[in-house]
Amino acid sequence: MKKICSVVGARPQFIKLAVVSRVLRKELQEILIHTGQHFDANMSDVFFEEMDIPRPDYNLGISGGTHGQMTGKMLMELEKVFLQEQPDLVLLFGDTNSTMAAALAAVKLHIPICHVEAGNRFGTLESPEEVNRTVTDHVSAINLPCTESSLRFLEREGLGDTATVVGDPMYDAFCYYSSRLDGSELQEITDLQGAPVQVPETFYYMTCHRQENTDCDETLRHIFDAMQALDAPTVYPVHPRNRERALRLTADGRYDRLILTQPVGYQTSISLVNHAKKIVTDSGGVQREAFFAAKPCVTVLDFVVWPETMVNGCNQLARPEKEDILEKLNRPVQFDPDYQPFGDGHSAEKIVAKIRKFLE
Repeated sequence: MKKICSVVGARPQFIKLAVVSRVLRKELQEILIHTGQHFDANMSDVFFEEMDIPRPDYNLGISGGTHGQMTGKMLMELEKVFLQEQPDLVLLFGDTNSTMAAALAAVKLHIPICHVEAGNRFGTLESPEEVNRTVTDHVSAINLPCTESSLRFLEREGLGDTATVVGDPMYDAFCYYSSRLDGSELQEITDLQGAPVQVPETFYYMTCHRQENTDCDETLRHIFDAMQALDAPTVYPVHPRNRERALRLTADGRYDRLILTQPVGYQTSISLVNHAKKIVTDSGGVQREAFFAAKPCVTVLDFVVWPETMVNGCNQLARPEKEDILEKLNRPVQFDPDYQPFGDGHSAEKIVAKIRKFLE
């Protein structure tokens, strides 16, 4: 049986892995490697538990430090694993440091790479994710973009022969798990001190974790000011990296409509998406999930991540400024149920079929 090494390290990759691994293991041997990039239990362990992901065969425990330090450590340790396991192919997801480190380790050992969610482009190398995915695309034997726009980027870069649109495994996961949720998972949310949170009937859902939005008091305060001005409370699961700043900025009680919570698992997150009035995020995954759920979304970024979500005002970019966020949230939005740019919910089968054909 052919052997596949799947490498993951961060929340979005766990979600994609959950749906792909379920199909992959029916006919191929999978060795699962967790780099440890997301190490917090609420950002890692909970996803493996609630999504029934097999426990990693290797957990490298690498997190923190600069991009170069993290990537370098991962590169060295992944090379050791690949040399020991001798896989027929390395399967990668998305655009984290874990992705690029695994790609570099594999290509230097002449191991073919399959890159899921290839071809997405922000248009700026100032984004570390852009660097990671571009490098990975260019050393991969199989590039599997989620959308037609991603395919076009790959074709412009001379990678069209390696690429096939397969749809988005995030959409697979969203459909699969949404149908199994009833809203009771919202009762499991706790605040930053571990006490139960009463989620109101009407609420907004916000995720905010990127450095450009959270590494400065003034920027994060502008975002908080916008949420405080809304007509309903906002549920905000706080990323561990941002915990201290969020607690300090809210300590004086001025943001009493902002409900700070512990990070939530995947099922709780999509339940929040499905039940929220609207979404504010800086996450590439959450803005897609908002689109899947037909919920208006404002993305606090200065570049487009998923152009497919931007039609008819469904997802709008905003500056990290109170007035701009509120103005975008108040714009009319129209969702077309016949517009399905992320596939039919069966991308995992298509991904495994491409891998199987390559290895024949």
